[in-house]
Amino acid sequence: MNLLEQQAKNRRRTWMVMVVFIAVLFVLGYGFDLFYLGTDVPVAGFLALIVGSISALSGYYKGDLAVLASSGAIPLEGRLASEPNDQERLKLTEVRNVVDEMAIAAGLPRPTIYVIPDHDPNAFATGRDPAHASIAVTQGLLDTLNREELQGVVAHEMSHVRNYDIRLMTLVAALVGAIALLSDWALRGMRWGGGGSRRSGDRKGGGGASLIFLVFWIIGILLAPIIGQALAMVVSRRREYLADASGAELTRNPLALAKALEKIESAADPTESIKRGTANLCIADPLGRKAGLREGLVADLFASHPPMVKRIAALREMAYVPPV
Repeated sequence: MNLLEQQAKNRRRTWMVMVVFIAVLFVLGYGFDLFYLGTDVPVAGFLALIVGSISALSGYYKGDLAVLASSGAIPLEGRLASEPNDQERLKLTEVRNVVDEMAIAAGLPRPTIYVIPDHDPNAFATGRDPAHASIAVTQGLLDTLNREELQGVVAHEMSHVRNYDIRLMTLVAALVGAIALLSDWALRGMRWGGGGSRRSGDRKGGGGASLIFLVFWIIGILLAPIIGQALAMVVSRRREYLADASGAELTRNPLALAKALEKIESAADPTESIKRGTANLCIADPLGRKAGLREGLVADLFASHPPMVKRIAALREMAYVPPV
């Protein structure tokens, strides 16, 4: 699959993800109408659609700023202006130069650069398109990697920008949050007054079908946040292998990214500044979940990243170096 095909595929995925998530929101709301309010008029259903649409639009236009703010990211230029330590200024200048190089190699505008004051090595890209993209790196990444390895990581993130992964994943993060919010509202409503479902079922007749739908709706409310997160994880895992390969193409040095991933993986601590809702944006799972060490159905549902060992092996194979 070439670059243009991948970009087109990610655009289609963006619309598909939005449709699926908003449909889930509508079902959650409409079930609340039927079983709590006791009406066929989809008041809560349309309210859920409005919430989902606002979340999608907010994620599209402002999701990157929310992600950066939640991570405590600081603009690179601000750090440079206020950093008195010459060695730290050298590191910050180096990452700026590397981002410039990779932007030129990818044929893209230079993303806005941020630094996250966290000692664990990690990085992510966010934004709605290459013209409105940002790349954030942790202080730990700058302290851990040499220039070649840093170039490999930046090239990986630049690939996410070039492939429009950033738009897809930022929207997914916003919609997962909306589903969790509405699921919580529905559960609170059921606790505050549970008579609506009985009145609705008695009034309609068709009690068997209504009861079955009620059971599935309650299960849906309970599982909606998990299902939404699982969808986000599946999308995230698929794109990491492609970004590794595309990043190696930009640098012509797959071993640099392989060595960077080895150092990132060897860091034992989680990236505390990265919140759970945005973990799928990072080059490595910032939460350190064990599901990311495995392949298979369970890993696909609960891990945001493919196993690091497999990613490193694939990069070494690109460089014609056997796995260690």
